Amino acid sequence: MKHMILSTAVLMGIAGTLPLSGCSTEPKGETAQSDLRTDAQNALNKAQAADPSLKQVLSSAAGYAVFPKVGKAAVGIGGAYGRGVLYEGGAWVGYCDMTQANFGIALGGQTFTQIIAFETPQALAKFKTGNFAFDAAATAVALKSGAGATAKYTDGVSVFVTNESGLMAAASLGGQKFSFTPK
Repeated sequence: MKHMILSTAVLMGIAGTLPLSGCSTEPKGETAQSDLRTDAQNALNKAQAADPSLKQVLSSAAGYAVFPKVGKAAVGIGGAYGRGVLYEGGAWVGYCDMTQANFGIALGGQTFTQIIAFETPQALAKFKTGNFAFDAAATAVALKSGAGATAKYTDGVSVFVTNESGLMAAASLGGQKFSFTPK
């Protein structure tokens, strides 16, 4: 019991300070920036191989963000963080990051890829302001063959997730907040 209380306190401290901890949207140094762009492109290639219909969704979108590695952990409360690359017209235009805090019954951890497609220039512009967040009811589509063809936009946004094994149950996005730094 002591261990669980201590673990919860540590996670609360981490989740509480994550947005204030100085995690920069843009990776420090050209090597880290290049690595993130490479990781994002590799994640995008893997996602499109798993679901070829995703390519059409992204090519018709005003833009899209690729978060190649989002880490999520919870012991009672939880948090998630990931850095990504924003694309517009198929070219990268900057870096973005995502933070999330969850409260409720939860235990465990996972790493996943998240891809956000923006249907309109207005939805993309809202994301670029850095004041973009998902409401509590927002969910993501588990990326599998054909999922892109049936995906629907909600408020100009469609979200896809996949884990290392290529499949993940639909994920709750409530509480995710984003920031953006142009290149």
